[in-house]
Amino acid sequence: MIKPLSKGYFITFEGGEGGGKSTQAKLLTDALTKHNFVVTQTREPGGSPGAEEIRDLLLFGKHTLSLKAEILAHFSARMDHVDQLIYPALNRGEIVICDRFIDSTLAYQGYGLARGDKKILKFIHALSNLIDVKPQLTFLLKTSLPMMQNRCQQRNQRLDRYERLPKDFHHDVLEGFQIISKHNAYRYICIDASESIEAIHQKILSITFQKLATLPHET
Repeated sequence: MIKPLSKGYFITFEGGEGGGKSTQAKLLTDALTKHNFVVTQTREPGGSPGAEEIRDLLLFGKHTLSLKAEILAHFSARMDHVDQLIYPALNRGEIVICDRFIDSTLAYQGYGLARGDKKILKFIHALSNLIDVKPQLTFLLKTSLPMMQNRCQQRNQRLDRYERLPKDFHHDVLEGFQIISKHNAYRYICIDASESIEAIHQKILSITFQKLATLPHET
């Protein structure tokens, strides 16, 4: 039996559409829970009741916000998510696994919609500094555009507003994640999302156990 952590640990999953983030986040949650870790699995945008309502506006709302307003909406949802769920869970010594976090806003709004505009990137970084918690480990599930399109088409669900955007947007998002991962190499692990679900899971689980082994545990 693995002893519980004395402090929380924050893991995020990032990447473009169709990379399998949600699937891998669930598999990791289940595996760690079986090893007696206390795990909170969540997602963004959303994660708390108020943030879930903002998620619906952002993904399926009838009106398009200005870019800065859209970014602020993401951070408004994120702040509530952190205050209501993430920070309390980490404070209790839990592992928090989140499907998307700040890096997705930087990739989608900063590099995707704004195409790397320095003023927008600076705006996002300024807001990021207001968030009290940062990921300690991030898995980037790397997808190709053809794989992204194929997997999105196979989903039996309505596409959100980001999934419906043109190919150039998604190309810029993937390029954005590459830049972000290089700037945050200390916490980023890049995973080839074209491999089988089980092969990807085993890689992620092995790396996670290696990281957790270095952390303080309760005596």
